[in-house]
Amino acid sequence: MIVNEKKPTELRTSDFYYELPPERIAQHPAEQRDHSRLMVLDREKGTLEHRRFYDILDYLREGDVLVINDSKVIPARLYGHAEGREDAALELLLLRQRDLDTWECLVKPGKRARLRSRSVFGGGILTGEVIDLVEEGNRIIRFTYDKEKYENIYEVLNIIGLMPLPPYITEQLSDNSRYQTVYAREEGSAAAPTAGLHFTPELLEKIKAKGVKIAPVMLHVGLGTFRPVKAERIDEHVMHSEFFSVSKESADLINDCKAKGGRLICVGTTSCRTIESVAREDGTIPAMSGDTGIFIYPGYRFKAVDALITNFHLPESTLLMLVSAFYNREKMMEAYETAVREEYRFFSFGDAMLIE
Repeated sequence: MIVNEKKPTELRTSDFYYELPPERIAQHPAEQRDHSRLMVLDREKGTLEHRRFYDILDYLREGDVLVINDSKVIPARLYGHAEGREDAALELLLLRQRDLDTWECLVKPGKRARLRSRSVFGGGILTGEVIDLVEEGNRIIRFTYDKEKYENIYEVLNIIGLMPLPPYITEQLSDNSRYQTVYAREEGSAAAPTAGLHFTPELLEKIKAKGVKIAPVMLHVGLGTFRPVKAERIDEHVMHSEFFSVSKESADLINDCKAKGGRLICVGTTSCRTIESVAREDGTIPAMSGDTGIFIYPGYRFKAVDALITNFHLPESTLLMLVSAFYNREKMMEAYETAVREEYRFFSFGDAMLIE
């Protein structure tokens, strides 16, 4: 294993900067999910290959386990106005559920969301009241709606909410399912676990037929994963916490795989962070749920993850720091320069990378 050239305490956010032409940012998904490009990095050999995502089959072996995040993105962006003032427009992004109808939200503009202020969405279908203020200027909002007409808030959101596409995607999505993995199950994410967007049901069946097990875990993706690193030294950055869950069935599947010499391959940084949040020192995985604010950057010692499938991440982001920790910062930055030169597509709807 290559050792990173700088000590963690010496690393600066600027060490993870690279130049990205705007035209390399994918504005829409690939026409076919598994036809996106795949860069393959072999950590032991130090090699780099250019493939297609459906070629992932060539790199998976019988006895491996593929860990997926089955969290489902909710239509978490709402547009409305202050109660009684239709000229006072508001934009809400639901970040994290506190209980069924109470959420931590990002509000724009924040000055229109003072404590006890009320707002209206969907022409009155949904009403919100600010009941608390929290860090970063976020608000805790309690929502009310007609519970005789709507089963729960998710039904309301599916009617009046919009998919919370990242700000660098400027085109409207014609099919919301394309910002959802084919295995998404449990509603609660404010952003997609995008490494999973490349899988199709057919590809997953081929993977299973090869003797690879699929182990779902869940991490509800919040803005903490994507929040810009403002600290000059990366070890001074603090992650927002996100809710995760690892079932006994998945934990047993992973532990059995590892005990028999199989590899644990995480689909995405969210699956990776979930596994490393719960992994014991010996690499075994307990069934567990709770909050994680784990921040993985160069110098971190991985306890359980053997390989990682991921997308190409923003410059100076915690996600780029994580993949650099999994390999080597200099090698990773070289791979990103290659991806730019070879005209890979970047970010949420972009191409993929396998680091093994």
